[in-house]
Amino acid sequence: METLSRRLLDSRERELHDSLLREPVTVLQVGEGNFLRGFTDWMLHECRKQGLFNGGVAVTQPRPAGREKIEALAAQDGLYTLVTRGLERGEPVERREIVSVFTEAFDAYSEWERFVELAERPELRFVVSNTTEAGLAYVPEKVAEGEPIASFPGKAAYLLYRRFLRFGGEPGRGLIWLPCELLERNGDELKRCIMRHSRDWGLPEAFEKWVETENRFLNSLVDRIVTGYPEGLAEEWFGEWGYLDRLLNTAEPYHFWAIEAESELERELPLKQAGLNVVWTDDLKPYQLRKVRILNGAHTLMAPIGILHGFEHVGELMADTDFGAFVAGAVEQEIIPTLPLGREALQAYAADVFDRFRNPYLRHRLADIAMNGLSKFKVRLLTSIAHYAEQGLPVPERLVRGVAGMLRYYRTERSADGSFEGVTLTGRTYAVRDDGAAVDALAQAWRTATREACSGSETAGRLLALTGVWGRDLTAWPGFAEAVGSVLAEWETREAAGR
Repeated sequence: METLSRRLLDSRERELHDSLLREPVTVLQVGEGNFLRGFTDWMLHECRKQGLFNGGVAVTQPRPAGREKIEALAAQDGLYTLVTRGLERGEPVERREIVSVFTEAFDAYSEWERFVELAERPELRFVVSNTTEAGLAYVPEKVAEGEPIASFPGKAAYLLYRRFLRFGGEPGRGLIWLPCELLERNGDELKRCIMRHSRDWGLPEAFEKWVETENRFLNSLVDRIVTGYPEGLAEEWFGEWGYLDRLLNTAEPYHFWAIEAESELERELPLKQAGLNVVWTDDLKPYQLRKVRILNGAHTLMAPIGILHGFEHVGELMADTDFGAFVAGAVEQEIIPTLPLGREALQAYAADVFDRFRNPYLRHRLADIAMNGLSKFKVRLLTSIAHYAEQGLPVPERLVRGVAGMLRYYRTERSADGSFEGVTLTGRTYAVRDDGAAVDALAQAWRTATREACSGSETAGRLLALTGVWGRDLTAWPGFAEAVGSVLAEWETREAAGR
């Protein structure tokens, strides 16, 4: 069976690909991984199909380890297949598309001169990146003629300096940077790192002024689950399609990109016009807030309580009549009312979230979500619960059950190898991966409460008073410890009956 290449395209696909090869590179992409290929590149492909965007993408990897995918892309004429599958408005969908946006794929480490040469092309306009949060960080580096720079911010600073020299600091020759790393204020952070490299290297003041005035570093928020190569299913698909694809990628239907910039940039990057779920905004905070409190909050709510009740995956829990209704009710009736945003828009967003949770093609493990759950809880759920306490409102029933689940999940003992283990309500063991000191503090409080035969509310009080774990004394909220303790006592009774 042949591997995907231009030769295997149908007439429509070949026409689109051939037109791409006649266009200049307008986008440099640093990041060869699944996410950008299932998100940004797919979006550009959608724009190109509709005749809304001209220009090709030159892609390179942020780390030497990415060379294999770069070589695979080059061998496949820059082509790859994206299968989108999941639920849309509750209905299952599955779509296949051969994505055609790459005109160049090169290794920035063995072909450093190609990276430098790109900086000097007048048509280059955008730089897109996804180098992980760790990749978008300042690392001191030296510049040596002809030697590649390791870090992404270092590469970015050097690219801009070469562009500055090539065009003599000419206005209008700057670039628009679109970092997609999951880091708050990612554009600001990239600019900060570039400026620090400039000072390290003693670059001229005129260059720094040109960076400030002629370049845009856009903060953005990206959201799509891109699941990559589908092991176990790929061979079956290749048999149906009649070709192999080493870069086959899969993604959920949902996608969202909020970009902090004026909507006039849509003229250069017509994403909304192409019908994509993209927002140009002067403030990312509302979009970050709804994602953290609704999507992430629901994950953190369901993970401990789901594990305790024997569930392994998000979809499995959401398919259960009682637990699915529990999560949906917590979001709709207890979390959304705490958000200072339009209720109708939040409900529509929540409906998309529930479709994503119920996606039958995703197997999102609750154990993975529960990892480092204490820090996640403080950011994702505690602020919603605090709203009720600060307003003097009754404690929210479902969120209280979520907190009880969190506390019971951290009832652990140390194993011989030093790891922490808990036991579900049905007697199965599970591993807890979190900050050792915090887990130890909770485990000690549980042991003391058990030894002293404390009631449910007394136990809850001991656990919720651990300011070193929560950052505050949660027993200060009237009725909170009692409500949480009532749930713990209910589960204790059930466990005793099971024994």
